[in-house]
Amino acid sequence: MGNLQKKISTQTTKELQRWAGFTKALVNPPIDYERNREAIWKLNKTTLWYYEPKERKYNVPLLLIYSLINQPSILDLGPENSLIQTLMDEGFEVYLLDFGVPGYEDKDSSLDDYVTKYIQRGVRRALAHSGAKEISLMGFCLGGTLLTMYASIAEEPIKNIILSLTPIDFRSFPKFDQWQNSLVNKQIEVDPILDAMGLVPASFVKGGMRLITSPVYYSHYLSLLNRGADSQYREKWGQLNKWTNGHIPMTGAAMKQIVNDLIIDNKLIEGQFEIDGCPASLSNISANLLVIGSNFDQLVTRDQITPIMDLVSSTDKTIHLLNSGHASLPENGAIPSYLANWLPARSVS
Repeated sequence: MGNLQKKISTQTTKELQRWAGFTKALVNPPIDYERNREAIWKLNKTTLWYYEPKERKYNVPLLLIYSLINQPSILDLGPENSLIQTLMDEGFEVYLLDFGVPGYEDKDSSLDDYVTKYIQRGVRRALAHSGAKEISLMGFCLGGTLLTMYASIAEEPIKNIILSLTPIDFRSFPKFDQWQNSLVNKQIEVDPILDAMGLVPASFVKGGMRLITSPVYYSHYLSLLNRGADSQYREKWGQLNKWTNGHIPMTGAAMKQIVNDLIIDNKLIEGQFEIDGCPASLSNISANLLVIGSNFDQLVTRDQITPIMDLVSSTDKTIHLLNSGHASLPENGAIPSYLANWLPARSVS
């Protein structure tokens, strides 16, 4: 009887700890992570951050370009959950182009502006700061789409391009097909709405993402409840949850281009896209190319990612498919295998 009571008492204690941890994570915001980085260039809301490794092993630096709908903190959530930290530990000089949060005064900022005013100038500044002869670029989601646009008109020496879960072919939206058909057939006109709004609110952006992925979103709470007693997991969960809900506004001009030039006319694939009047042909891209897709991503499907492989002029090109969703973190503080097996050998000039 005594052993049974002891077992029940132990289980009760564990349950109380689990629920207490669950509640604590929901009530208390995650602790802000102090990042060791330097702002080396700013323009409007955009900042180019520099992360210096303890030991520089490669003479080709890496510039990261994130999406327009979330902040790039997912790349550096904390010491044990940081893609940037793992790259620094490997000896890479890392730069991050952070577009910041646009305001209403930025409503006329177009995709052309993001490509030429921010990405191209950011690349030039990173090259000058590093003293490198070439640079590697890694884009995430829509950041990768912008990177692809830039690379198709770039005059700067790009050695490697890594596209992570990047939509390139917009002809297919499996979970958004009725909306897409209505846009293509001109049954819905978004230009007047976007012109009137000027800036698409963050709540609208978040709602749109939820419609495509998970309108009813609670599985992450179940994960937290299951591991609520684990303080390290709670911290990681809190940081990731903060990022997940931290959508940012999008300028009306950029959204109009995404809808009209990409979703409706699919100009990037069709070879009809232009940046400031300059043809942005994917065949102009000849850098070493690594394309990362996912078998289970509901937001950006394989069919939207893989067509670029046949359209670039690159002779060194690789595709790697993950068995994860749209957002994934480094495991055990190690550089992801798909980067470890590809990037170092291509980062020496």
